[in-house]
Amino acid sequence: MKSIISALAFIILPAVCLSQSFINYVNPLIGTDRMGHTYPGATVPFGMVQLSPDTDTIPYEADGKYNGDVYKYCAGYQYADSTIVGFSHTHFSGTGHSDLGDILIMPSMGRLQMNPGTASDPLSGFRSSYSHSSEVASPAYYAVTLDDDNIRAEMTATMHAGVHRYTFPEAGDAHIILDMVHGIYNYDNKDVWTFLRVENDTLVTGFRQTNGWARTRTVYFAIAFSKPIKEYGFVSLEKQQVYRGFWKRFNQTDNFPEAAGKKIRGHFDFTADKDEQIVLRVALSPVSTEGAVANLIAEVPKADFDAARKQGEEMWEKELSKISVSMYDKADMVNFYTAMYHAFLSPTLYEDLDGRYKGLDQNIHTSDGFENYTTFSLWDTYRALHPLFNIIQQERNASMISSMLAHYDQSVHHMLPVWSHYANENWCMIGYHAVPVIADAMVKKIGGFDYTRALEACVTTAHNGWYDGLSDYMKMGYVPSETSGSSVSVTLEYAYDDWCIAQAIKSMMEDKQYNGLLPEGYRDILVEFEKRSKNYLNVWDPSIGYMRPRSADGSFRKEFDVLSTHNQGFIEGNAWNYSLYVPHDPEGLIKLMGGDRRFVAHLDSLFTMELPDKYFAETEDITRDGIIGNYVHGNEPSHHVAYLFNYAGAPAKTQYWVRYILPRMYKPSPDGLGGNDDCGQMSAWYIFSSLGFYPVAPGSDRYDIGSPLVKEATINLENGRCFTIKAINLSPSNVHVKKVLLNGKVLDRRWITHDEIMAGGELLFQMTR
Repeated sequence: MKSIISALAFIILPAVCLSQSFINYVNPLIGTDRMGHTYPGATVPFGMVQLSPDTDTIPYEADGKYNGDVYKYCAGYQYADSTIVGFSHTHFSGTGHSDLGDILIMPSMGRLQMNPGTASDPLSGFRSSYSHSSEVASPAYYAVTLDDDNIRAEMTATMHAGVHRYTFPEAGDAHIILDMVHGIYNYDNKDVWTFLRVENDTLVTGFRQTNGWARTRTVYFAIAFSKPIKEYGFVSLEKQQVYRGFWKRFNQTDNFPEAAGKKIRGHFDFTADKDEQIVLRVALSPVSTEGAVANLIAEVPKADFDAARKQGEEMWEKELSKISVSMYDKADMVNFYTAMYHAFLSPTLYEDLDGRYKGLDQNIHTSDGFENYTTFSLWDTYRALHPLFNIIQQERNASMISSMLAHYDQSVHHMLPVWSHYANENWCMIGYHAVPVIADAMVKKIGGFDYTRALEACVTTAHNGWYDGLSDYMKMGYVPSETSGSSVSVTLEYAYDDWCIAQAIKSMMEDKQYNGLLPEGYRDILVEFEKRSKNYLNVWDPSIGYMRPRSADGSFRKEFDVLSTHNQGFIEGNAWNYSLYVPHDPEGLIKLMGGDRRFVAHLDSLFTMELPDKYFAETEDITRDGIIGNYVHGNEPSHHVAYLFNYAGAPAKTQYWVRYILPRMYKPSPDGLGGNDDCGQMSAWYIFSSLGFYPVAPGSDRYDIGSPLVKEATINLENGRCFTIKAINLSPSNVHVKKVLLNGKVLDRRWITHDEIMAGGELLFQMTR
């Protein structure tokens, strides 16, 4: 199914079991202050355009070193800032590293200024002061008044285009600045090349190529102005080259219809009437300027801002209606639907309306039977976001998996994506976590992709010995500390991923539809990966009761601190938290730790002990905002931990701690997220936990019971059925579950299955203190 269907078809809300309006509960400003790293601007669900304000120009580099201040600007916007540099069209949501910030637009009046100025002196450039009192952020809409020129700026979006509307308060000289130098995580040589063409007096096209987190990334665009351009010009900020060819014969700065270089800014000038509105339609393409123009004509054929906004809001209403909830108070409703909103921002569509996209091999491909997606933050999102999609976004998740398989086909390394965006693998983080995304879908019988090809891709990826210690891991059963600074984390995550491959094989063996499609020697492959799934045992040090780095000679590291997150063999975590990362074998972990009683006491102390700041001072992804005791909710490796009490016979403690975490790590305010939202993973944890269950081990068909925050919820399934959750006697103090009934029968286990959800029905919680 091509993206033209989702982008242009008349939006029809699905028949739902419980219908109401949801977009008014969404606050895109949540997470824009401090650690959330979300953006407040306009976008549509999984859209290719994220049109949002950028509030500063902090560079990645300072004095030849990494500039730690840039970390705050992963989404381009920080709520505490008082100026806006402009509005760019591409942003990540909630990441802890960054890129993008392409094609920045900024309106101004009066004297033309072609540099952004500084935050301390905004009048020195084209940036502007602003106030949150004039700011409006809602699904598919953002607006703010740029105080320096009193210009009202409004944004909306379609799947492939951003639409700007600027209201100029007085008659006079008006300018639209096009900044092709600006970017997020920018540095001096990031811009490889920029090319611009003024096609006529209302259309500008071009592309930008950068070398950043994605080292070979090209964005094509087309800009249509609602008013003919009066004058225009370009400036180049790069050092003049000795060789300039024969272009030097022309004055390329004023009204010359073509510009090229590494650092280009343009200005487009108009004579504005009082209160005149100028609308810009900016379409993107991964393929060509021709593709960008086609996307623009198809999605926003006219400069009708209100129509584009209405369509975007309807798209959001449709997606948010997949789960209807009633909560104890409005603040919880805002948290829930903002989490839904954030969960539906990534991954992002990456193809033109005709299905063409740039592949990992930098060639042009056409999607066949799927939509092509990018922005795969898999170390984060395999845990809860993709499992959530397997309930409420099945068709889309199948397209995402097909996109991963296309990545594998185009990979010279024969690898599934690790962390990929914009036709690039950026190799961020560890493991091969496309595997659990694929295995989870296979175990849950999600259709729409080739299971045989998917299994081949998983096995081949897991056999790539050159990758991150895998050769040693396959030979020795663990990654030695000499091979990787994150050797323990890598070993633990490989073991889990390997278990997922075994589950995928088992699911095919058990299904008549697929068991004839298994590869030759599949039983040997199953034995191999079942054995590899136990490799977590090889980094367990029984003398201290924690996972610990191990040398190639088999000895455990001597100098070792179980609380420190820096240089201890773990990535973004410490031994306390990471030693609990055996989601596929909690029973085995509990046995290692001395049985139920000792394990429960150990988990209790995790939540109640004190972790001094010095232990995470050198890890920028962990701050006090996201910590409860020594439990780090602000980062992903511990997201399953509160549910482990279930496996040690203490479900009341799972219920208590889940309900304790929810209001402390999620608040309806700009600083309301306890850590990076990480492309929706933090939000997916909230959604699942609020509903009363959570996928501890994706790749399994079970969801562990917790304690619901919803009074009632209805999940509107793609198969036309509804699954309803009700919590009787729910209150802020009634956090424990007295009894659970599934379809009127007492549930005598601490989990429900995927098939039970997909069959429709009712899950009833009887709550008590």
